[in-house]
Amino acid sequence: MSDQTHHTSEGGNHAIAFILGAVVVAVAVLGWFVLGGANPVDEPDISIELPGGGVVQGEVEGN
Repeated sequence: MSDQTHHTSEGGNHAIAFILGAVVVAVAVLGWFVLGGANPVDEPDISIELPGGGVVQGEVEGN
């Protein structure tokens, strides 16, 4: 009988899986912010000064 040793190199496959996983996580995080997840932007306040010295103030309401 002969002794045979098989050496396989799977290091490249693990690296590709790690990189692909990181890309999937990055896309998920960007999608969360773009689609309105935890968006830190507040609604703006508006102040309009009229020629007679009057001022109109308020908050912008929207979707």
